[in-house]
Amino acid sequence: MKRQRLYINIDHVATLRQARRSEYPDPVAAASICEHAGADGITAHLREDRRHIQDDDIARLATTVTTVLNLEMACTGDMLALAERLRPHQVTLVPERREEVTTEGGLDVMRDQPRLAAGIARLNSAGIRTSLFIAPDCDAVDQSRALGAAAVEFHTGPYAHHPGASTLNALQEAARHAASLGLAAHAGHGLTTHNVGPVAAIPEIEELNIGHWVVSRAVFIGIGDAVRELRVAMDAARSTS
Repeated sequence: MKRQRLYINIDHVATLRQARRSEYPDPVAAASICEHAGADGITAHLREDRRHIQDDDIARLATTVTTVLNLEMACTGDMLALAERLRPHQVTLVPERREEVTTEGGLDVMRDQPRLAAGIARLNSAGIRTSLFIAPDCDAVDQSRALGAAAVEFHTGPYAHHPGASTLNALQEAARHAASLGLAAHAGHGLTTHNVGPVAAIPEIEELNIGHWVVSRAVFIGIGDAVRELRVAMDAARSTS
């Protein structure tokens, strides 16, 4: 089975820093450690309220990441302009509500389609790969393809909170459907070394984005070892499926 990419989301390193508005821990330094530990890419979500990652972090990541940078952001004029200026490898468009603690669901690709299509067209014109963070739903996959995205990232929160046949089957069906349309299938949210196996074993899913678990686990074993531990769990699931 094709090797699955692991992108590490370093948002919560910045969350810890912002708790004191200090200069440490530096998410850019954390990104470098993750890369040396085997991460295939770095993900960072620049939120409109700047609750964790800051503009300067993204600017520094854009010039120091040696693998690839996946910028998560809302589809707004300011964010699109920033992406066009910094040219990350990939932009993943996500929903955003100021009051949510973390991203609570997939992007509603059935609403405001002209705005999403225009945003994706801008990113594509800038040579930036585009992905949409959506629910594992075949209709949402169809619409993502129609909007011009290159990839979809499936929200694995429902599976992480309620692992079982129904939530796993939804991911499997959506991933197969995406691949049949020529869309790259990614997944992430709430994944840990304990629950990643069944998702990692889905052959069509090319990439996992995992952050909160890695940063949480790093408190006990260090961020480099947390990345390596997760990589082992993913690879084991792929090799035995």
